[in-house]
Amino acid sequence: MTNQPNNRYPTPQSGPPLSLPHRGARDTPHRPSVPPGTSPQAQQAQELARRYELLKRLDVPTVASEGFDELARDMAVRAGFLYGFVNLFLEEQTFVGLHQPPADSGYVIVGRTMSRDHGWCPEVVTRKKALPLHDVHASPRFSGNHVVDAVGIRSYFGAPLIHDNGTVLGTVCVIDPEKRPLNDARRLRDIVINAGAQVMDHIARTPVR
Repeated sequence: MTNQPNNRYPTPQSGPPLSLPHRGARDTPHRPSVPPGTSPQAQQAQELARRYELLKRLDVPTVASEGFDELARDMAVRAGFLYGFVNLFLEEQTFVGLHQPPADSGYVIVGRTMSRDHGWCPEVVTRKKALPLHDVHASPRFSGNHVVDAVGIRSYFGAPLIHDNGTVLGTVCVIDPEKRPLNDARRLRDIVINAGAQVMDHIARTPVR
């Protein structure tokens, strides 16, 4: 299995490893309230700063991780999907865990990052609960998406990664070019929810700085 990106997928671009920004030594263990009238852009910036602070405090890697790759692979295999992701919401969606078909499989090979506006994970982060899409074309709301066009995806199941203090770190998800039976949606949803719990357990076992 190879996770090397190429130019077959125009949006996720591999670039230099993302590093944590320098911040003060003081951590913020509890999520502060957002002042009334805060713009969506300012609120997103505050959420991103809290996310970085927490990831730094927990010593969570923000680059490709073998441990997260294994969790993404196990989730995808259990679901029977071609692609699996452990996705941190940073300046870009950052796939610290990635499972995908081999480079010579004929399927699209994705990179390790993607715009924060693409795919269905932004919806999962906003709603803070799992999103099961057995067929993305079953709902006009989710049918029109860059990932549908670029990768030809028909099914998506994702769940949020939420720390105990309420901070959403990102998501876990599986995607596939084949739609799934509606009567299998609950089982697949439970697989990604359980995978999300595994990721958070993995994070919790990391020594806190």
